[in-house]
Amino acid sequence: MTTESFRSDSDPYGPGPPRTTGLLDMLSVAAVVLDAEGRIVFWTPQAEELFGYTAAEALGSYAARLFIDPAHLQAVVRLFAEVLETGRGWAGAFPVRHKDGTSRLVEFRNIRLQDDVGDVYALGIVADHQLLQRVETDLALCERLINQSPIGLALVDTDLRYLLVNPAVERIDGMPAEEHPGRRLREALPLPDIDTIESALRQVIATGTPLLDQFHVGRPPADPDHEHAWSLAFYRLEDPGGRILGAAISLVDVTERHRAAAEADRARRRLALIADASTRVGTTLEVERTARELAEIAVPQLADVAAVDILDSALACRRRRRPDNGPELFRALALKSAHPTVAERAADPPGDLTAYEGDRLVTLCVHSARPVLVRHVGERDLARIARGPEASALLARAGVHSYLAVPLIAHGEVLGALDLKRTRNPLPFDEDDVILAGELAGRAAVAIDNARWFQSVRNTSLTLQRSLLPDHPPRHTGLELASRYQPAQATSEVGGDWYDVIPLTDEKTALVVGDVMGNGIDAAATMGRLRTATCAYADLELDPGSVLQHLDKITRGLEHYIVTCLYAVYDPRTRQCRIANAGHMPPALAGPGHEPRLLDLPTGAPLGVGGVDFETTTTELVPGDLLVLYTDGLVETRHHSIDDRLDVLLGFLDEPHRPLEEVCDLLLYGLRHPEDHDDVALLVSRTT
Repeated sequence: MTTESFRSDSDPYGPGPPRTTGLLDMLSVAAVVLDAEGRIVFWTPQAEELFGYTAAEALGSYAARLFIDPAHLQAVVRLFAEVLETGRGWAGAFPVRHKDGTSRLVEFRNIRLQDDVGDVYALGIVADHQLLQRVETDLALCERLINQSPIGLALVDTDLRYLLVNPAVERIDGMPAEEHPGRRLREALPLPDIDTIESALRQVIATGTPLLDQFHVGRPPADPDHEHAWSLAFYRLEDPGGRILGAAISLVDVTERHRAAAEADRARRRLALIADASTRVGTTLEVERTARELAEIAVPQLADVAAVDILDSALACRRRRRPDNGPELFRALALKSAHPTVAERAADPPGDLTAYEGDRLVTLCVHSARPVLVRHVGERDLARIARGPEASALLARAGVHSYLAVPLIAHGEVLGALDLKRTRNPLPFDEDDVILAGELAGRAAVAIDNARWFQSVRNTSLTLQRSLLPDHPPRHTGLELASRYQPAQATSEVGGDWYDVIPLTDEKTALVVGDVMGNGIDAAATMGRLRTATCAYADLELDPGSVLQHLDKITRGLEHYIVTCLYAVYDPRTRQCRIANAGHMPPALAGPGHEPRLLDLPTGAPLGVGGVDFETTTTELVPGDLLVLYTDGLVETRHHSIDDRLDVLLGFLDEPHRPLEEVCDLLLYGLRHPEDHDDVALLVSRTT
């Protein structure tokens, strides 16, 4: 009968000659058989290695005499007899004598044998005690290390089925260790990228090259609500003969490191967002634009949908009543979403004015001046977020699962709220998000507060200035007139530019353009005083130079104001235009039969300087002549020379027969830029 006859179907080595595991060879376990007389009848090569005697020297010899010290002979004989008589085995360590004369401690296992005719024998299984003890210690150490290690260790075969796992793996995947063997890797390991892991393991088994520090993230069954991270390493397993057994997997929990890195990255992104907000929010003194900038910076880094709603009382710069539980009027200023969503339809469109009852969360936010956080939005929460049942249904359909509202507070006053919702972002808002949203809202609130007060002051100044400008008829005797006033778009306040048309006796007409150097209500008020004074002096039929002389005295009495002014009087009977200039831009003259040009006038000093005489220059005008008076805001820019800009102005007057309203529009739209920093007064006349 061959050795093949003893191999079972489950033999891991498959067909072929029997293979050693290596462990028995390393232990050098010897077998010795003694007959009832104590003579050696069976002797293995391992016994020769252990005791030093060859089989020829040992077989037939009395074992006790061969390698037992005489001092121990009596005890050995007694034990030998007891084993043969009782059949009970004996195990223990015993000193023996080597052929070279040295003494060694060996480990014995003695068992009684009986053959088919009833004769008894003693089988001794023998190994070196020191070697055996070292192996046992190593095995105990390995077992302790494996079973008590916090590192997950698993062995899989070449089909990636579990062979063995330690308790740490059980804690990771939640499956008892004894249930692992035979299962495939993907049946237990709680990682979403299991296909990648299996592919890597097959590569390791095929090549023998280990893969170390493979980072993977998942949610273990023991803690399904939180993300964990592991560092995996894969090694190929081989027996001493080089046969591939499978692979070993180590799993090191690096969750804390992963969370610390994620938190650090999150903090970096938050700081970057705040830094970005400092440059992107509040770029202009426009309330609506600032609100849009705030909504855009919040999406998608902080929320999937963001809205900015301002209290109508704050927008109108009215002092709000003391907070109570009543409704509030909100003006929707901005709405931004990270992706197309029906949640936009649930929000108030920018520009709409909506009343929210006191039980709504956005109302609670402005009343309490504190953030309102709903980590996990339920059906009842949606009813308090939305403006009505239809909007609530749209929010539910959009998948709104987390909500945050933070107040917009500037200088202790609540201006409105920043409203944030998450739909696709699976994480709920947390306290860190509340802090970040509050930081963004605080920065934006200051910009919105500045913008609303600027707009209020600017509207007041503009209203005052427009009320002071003349509402003259388009025609005077011998003149056709058109005018424009355009406030600056980029400056922080309205300026003091003005124009005037004053009817005089004998069908004469005074034309005035002036510019108070300064901004705001004070400049507009000064402009009104000078305009009133100009009208009074014009009624005195004074020479234009004398009018400017009187205005100069008045201006010197006004603190810190310098004024440029051009005063002209046209007489249709003589067709003469007498003009005096106080530091102002020269008028332009165009007409049929000659090229457009600037009138050559003595420049004069601005009003308010004092001690300077103003000269009057007379110019002949023919029917069809176009006289253009303007303030410097029409032609001055930060990037072009004044001469070049004046040439451009004259270029627009190459067709003086155009309708005057068209001429005004052509000059304004051709020369002005939307962000020019100065306002413009323009007065155009044509002789008839």
